[in-house]
Amino acid sequence: MHESHPAVLRQRWKKLAGVCAVLPLLWLWDASGLDLPLAHWFGTADGFPLQHHPFLSAWLHEGARKLGWVVLALLTACIWWPVGALKHLSRRERAWMVGTVLLALLVVVAIKGVSRTSCPWDLTAFGGTAQHVSHWAWGVRDGGGGHCFPAGHASTGFAFVALAVWLQAVSPRAGAWAWAAVLLVGMVLGWAQQARGAHFFSHTLWTAWLCWATAAVVHTLTWRPPPRQPSGIPV
Repeated sequence: MHESHPAVLRQRWKKLAGVCAVLPLLWLWDASGLDLPLAHWFGTADGFPLQHHPFLSAWLHEGARKLGWVVLALLTACIWWPVGALKHLSRRERAWMVGTVLLALLVVVAIKGVSRTSCPWDLTAFGGTAQHVSHWAWGVRDGGGGHCFPAGHASTGFAFVALAVWLQAVSPRAGAWAWAAVLLVGMVLGWAQQARGAHFFSHTLWTAWLCWATAAVVHTLTWRPPPRQPSGIPV
């Protein structure tokens, strides 16, 4: 017999509580002022030596972006032709999962669109013309191009946290593997952009949180007990 509906709903709300519980840690990082010292590991007054490194710019930037769209296309196909643990989700759940990946990407793009925070490589500390201004200083121009917060490229990996959230509800083991893969890919892509001078570490952290929060909220609001066969596999 499956869990009672109130019990399952409590689990969903616990996920939202977990998302909220992480917020103070992100604020503490922002307050620590460690973004700049960490950026100085990769950059100098003459810029970032790895900015145009072939592996970072061609493979981990452009290549990863294209691969992300391929993965999303394959995941979309799984709405109708599921494989592996995705078979334990109903078609409706798979559709919401894919839609949430797209929504997470849109959330990050929307915030970047209004952000006036410039990239590290634009700052005077690294040979640019902009001053360092906190991304919390909404509306304050720093003298650079802006539109650099949060980390858009890292969302290529973190947006797929929706896959982990949905799978975790039906297959904890598959969900755990998905979580590990998403965090690894997202952090690697975030590190690559940080090494190139495109983002601060806080940008990557906030992208991860935004994608996770989007997935948790959508999963909580759209969940409903699907009709199930005796085997426990959604119809």
